[in-house]
Amino acid sequence: MVSKQTVFKYKTLKGPLHKLPPMLKLFLLLPLSIFCLALPSFWLCIGIITAVITAFLCRFTLREQLTDLKPAALYAALMYAISVLSNLYNYFYGESVAVNYFFSSVILPTPSFLSIALRLTLIIQLSALLFRATSAIEIRECLHNIGRFLRRIFSKIPFFGKRISQRPRFAENISVFIMFIPEIFLIWSNIDLAWKARGGKQNFKKIKMLVFTLIALSFEKAALKARALEARMGN
Repeated sequence: MVSKQTVFKYKTLKGPLHKLPPMLKLFLLLPLSIFCLALPSFWLCIGIITAVITAFLCRFTLREQLTDLKPAALYAALMYAISVLSNLYNYFYGESVAVNYFFSSVILPTPSFLSIALRLTLIIQLSALLFRATSAIEIRECLHNIGRFLRRIFSKIPFFGKRISQRPRFAENISVFIMFIPEIFLIWSNIDLAWKARGGKQNFKKIKMLVFTLIALSFEKAALKARALEARMGN
């Protein structure tokens, strides 16, 4: 049985973002993700709240939004653990620090860590809005249109004209790469569900075994997609 809740899974329910042209969503949400890297913490919080409200307006449930944030939460937890271990080492073996400041110097997250976590959260939210409100076919067609437009422009330049291939190799590769992101999470969801169905425990052994399974299945699916793409372009 396939889990219904997977990261970045397209939702067929029509919301405000579903009605927008795919090209507009692509040029709206992706630049916003880059712009978020330069925002201060206050505006990052405003952006996160705005993304949550937008997701609810698009009829994405709270469970779906939290599911999309799982990768960010796991990454933030890993970075926080590394930060605490580094602070512990500096606390005991570095410069002497008063015991009263143990909590603030070791346990309490630094402002830079909080800023990175907020940026990561907002970028994941914007990516989720794009993938959940835009189907794979729409994204692929959008990238093909962009590719055709760029090839048409460069083909008119004397030096580049004869060197520009009319076959949409670049657009196909980019679309496969982008749409492979949610498929990786779907593969992980399926193998995680199979692990739980067999009574597997939530421990380090699970991560060690499932990560290699994820890599193997991802490479296998990528190879199948590459062969299908090559056959389609050959026609």
